[in-house]
Amino acid sequence: MVAPSLKLQDLIEEIRGAKTQAQEREVIQKECAHIRASFRDGDPVHRHRQLAKLLYVHMLGYPAHFGQMECLKLIASSRFTDKRVGYLGAMLLLDERHDAHLLITNSIKNDLSQGIQPVQGLALCTLSTMGSAEMCRDLAPEVEKLLLQPSPYVRKKAILTAVHMIRKVPELSSVFLPPCVHLLHERHHGILLGTITLITELCERSPAALRHFRKVVPQLVQILRTLVTTGYSTEHSISGVSDPFLQVQILRLLRILGRNHEESSETMNDLLAQVATNTDTSRNAGNAVLFETVLTIMDIRSAAGLRVLAVNILGRFLLNSDRNIRYVALTSLLRLVQSDHSAVQRHRPTVVDCLQETDASLSRRALELSLALVNSSNVRAMMQELQAFLESCPPDLRADCASGILLAAERFAPTKRWHIDTILHVLTTAGTHVRDDAVANLTQLIGGAQELHAYSVRRLYNALAEDISQQPLVQVAAWCIGEYGDLLLEGNCEEIEPLQVDEEEVLALLEKVLQSHMSLPATRGYALTALMKLSTRLQGDNNRIRQVVSIYKSCLDVELQQRAVEYDTLFRKYDHMRAAILEKMPLVERDGPQADEEAKESKAAAQLSEAVPTPTEPQASQLLDLLDLLDGASGDAQHPPPLDPSPGGALVYLLDLPCAPPPPAPIPDLKVFEREGVQLNLSFIRPPENPALLLITATATNSSEGDVTDFICQAAVPKSLQLQMQAPSGNTVPARGGLPITQLFRILNPNKAPVRLKLRLTYNHFHQSVQEIFEVNNLPVESWQ
Repeated sequence: MVAPSLKLQDLIEEIRGAKTQAQEREVIQKECAHIRASFRDGDPVHRHRQLAKLLYVHMLGYPAHFGQMECLKLIASSRFTDKRVGYLGAMLLLDERHDAHLLITNSIKNDLSQGIQPVQGLALCTLSTMGSAEMCRDLAPEVEKLLLQPSPYVRKKAILTAVHMIRKVPELSSVFLPPCVHLLHERHHGILLGTITLITELCERSPAALRHFRKVVPQLVQILRTLVTTGYSTEHSISGVSDPFLQVQILRLLRILGRNHEESSETMNDLLAQVATNTDTSRNAGNAVLFETVLTIMDIRSAAGLRVLAVNILGRFLLNSDRNIRYVALTSLLRLVQSDHSAVQRHRPTVVDCLQETDASLSRRALELSLALVNSSNVRAMMQELQAFLESCPPDLRADCASGILLAAERFAPTKRWHIDTILHVLTTAGTHVRDDAVANLTQLIGGAQELHAYSVRRLYNALAEDISQQPLVQVAAWCIGEYGDLLLEGNCEEIEPLQVDEEEVLALLEKVLQSHMSLPATRGYALTALMKLSTRLQGDNNRIRQVVSIYKSCLDVELQQRAVEYDTLFRKYDHMRAAILEKMPLVERDGPQADEEAKESKAAAQLSEAVPTPTEPQASQLLDLLDLLDGASGDAQHPPPLDPSPGGALVYLLDLPCAPPPPAPIPDLKVFEREGVQLNLSFIRPPENPALLLITATATNSSEGDVTDFICQAAVPKSLQLQMQAPSGNTVPARGGLPITQLFRILNPNKAPVRLKLRLTYNHFHQSVQEIFEVNNLPVESWQ
C-alpha cells in the first residue's frame, strides 16, 4: 500500500529525524514521487502545498527543476496563497539561464497594474531578484508608475526594483531620472535611503545623470545636516547616531558628485567638517559614518585643512581597540600616502607601533605603510625600526620586509657605507628570504665603493666566520674575499677593530663552505672561484688550492665540475696567464632607480654621441687587451701574435671573463588587455647570459573610478616551452591610477619557437565578478628569435 503524502511540517520533522544520509535520501525520493504524481494529476487545491515541500527539498540541495512550470501556474492563479508560493518558487528555481523565466513577464505586468499592494510587493520582489534584461525593458514603464504611488510599502520595493533594472540595463537611466528628484523630498527614511541608492547607481553608470544630479547637491547637504543635528529618535537612532545607514549612503553619493567638480566640492566642505567634528566615535555606528566622511573628503576637491583633519581621524582610528577599525585606517592611509605624504608622516610613530600587532593582516598593512613612509629625511630612523621588526617578524612577512628594506636603502641611502651595513644586516638576519638580485646588487655596490673595499671584506669575513647558513650572505662574502683577499690580510682598516687573519684561516673557511651540507651548488661555485682568485692574491704556496680544485674535477654537479676542470687547466697549461685572467673585476654600471634616472637625463645626449670605450684602471685595460688577443678582435692597440691553437682554446668563454657584450636592443612593451579602465601590459627582458630565457613582467593598472579587487592572472604556454610564474605583488589595484600589480613570468624557450600565451584574468570591479580568457600570439619577434 502506498504511503500517503506528508505535510510540510511532517516532512521537515522526518528529514531532521533521519539518522543517516541514506535515510534522508529515501524520505526525499518518496516525497518527490508523491509531488510529481500530484503535479501530473493537476490538483489545483493542494498545488501550492506540494510546491512548498519541493522548495524545502531544493534548499537542502536536491534537484527540483520539475517544479518550474508549476511556479508559473501558481503565479497566474487569482488566489493570494497560490501567488505567494509561486513567486517564491520563481525566485528560487528560475533565473536568466532558463527560458521559462520569460513566461512570467505578462503575469508580473498584470499583478503590478492590479493595485493590490501585497501582490504588487511579491511581483516587485521577484522582478528585482531574477529579472533579466528583456524583462527589465518590458516592465520599466510599470515600475516607473509605481515610484510615485502613495503607499510607502510599494514605493520602497519599486525603488529597489529600479536599482536592479539600472544594473541590468544602464540605458534605462533616462526613464528613472525625473521621479528621483521628487522622491528626494520624502520624509520616510526607507524611501529616502532607496532613492539615494538609486541615484548613486544612475550617477555611476551615466555621465548625463551625474551632471543632472549635481544640481541637487545643496538639497543632499541639507538632508545630511538635518540628520546630524537631529536629536535622539527611537525610530532611527542606532547607538546614539541618527540613521547611520542613510548618512553613509548620502556621503557615498556626495563623494561621487563632488569628484573632479569644484563647485559641488565647495558646497559640501562645511558640512563634511561638521560631520567630522560632531560624530560620536564611541560606538561602531559613529566610526562607520566618520570613515565614509574621510573617504569623501579625500575623493573630492576639498580644502587642505579638511584633508589634514581626515588624516588625523585615521590616525585616531589607529589607536582604536577594534582590529577591524585599525586595519581600515592602515589601508586608507596607504592610499593617501602619495597625495598627502606630509600629513600621513605625522602619524609615523603610531604606524610603526602597529608593526608589533599579533594579527598578521594588520602587521602586513603596517609594514606596507611603513615602507611607503620612508624618505631621505627619516631613512636612518625608519630603517632601525624595520630592521628590529625583521628580527622578530613572522616567517610569512620576512621576505616582504627584507625586500622592502633593500629597495628603500637603495633609493634613499645617505652614504655607501650605511647602504652596505644595511644590506649586510638584512643578509645576516633574513638572508634566505631576500630577492634573487640582492647578491648582484651588493657585489656591484661594494665594487663601486673603492674606499670601502677593506671595510667590506672584513665585515663579510667576520659574518661568514659566525654563520655559513645564510646562502646569499655566504655568496657575497666568498665573492668579496676572492676579489679583495689581499686587503683582508693587510689588516690596515681603521674603521673597525683590528683583525689578524692569516692565509690558512681564510682558505680553511672557504673549504668549510665547500664541504658544508647547507651550501647550495651556486654557493660552492662562488667559494671555488674565490679560492682560485686567492691563488694570485696570497703570497704563500698554491698547492692547497690546487688540491681543492682537483678534488672537484669529479664532482657530481656539472657546473662545479666544469669550473674545476677549467681552473685546473689554467694551473697546468696557462699558468703564465693566470694572474691576468684572475684580475679584479672592472666596475660594472649599476641597474636601479638612481641609474634609471641618470639614464633618462642623458638619453638624448647618448643618442647623438658615438659609443666610446670607457677608460678603466691600468690592470683592467691590460686584461681587455689580453681578451682582445684571445678573441682575435681588431682594435687600435698593437697586439702580440695570436697563440697557437690548442685544446684549451675554448678556455676564454668557459671562464666567463668580464668582457660583457653590448646590451641588446630593448624589446617594446605590449598592451594585451583593456576593459573599463583596467589595463594589462607586458614588458620583456632577455638576459644576455641566457638568451633562451624570457622574463615577462605583467603590469595591471586601473584608471577607472572603482577599485579592482581579488585580481588573479594565470598563464599557460605550449608544451615546447617551460613557464614559471612568480607570486604577484598584490591582489588589489586602487582606482584612479593607484599602485599597479606586477607579476613576473619566466619562460624557457631553448628552441627559439614563437611564444604564445593564454591568459586568464579574474577580478571584481564595480561589484561585479569579471573573468576574461584570451590568447596573446603577437609578442615581439625580439622576444623569442
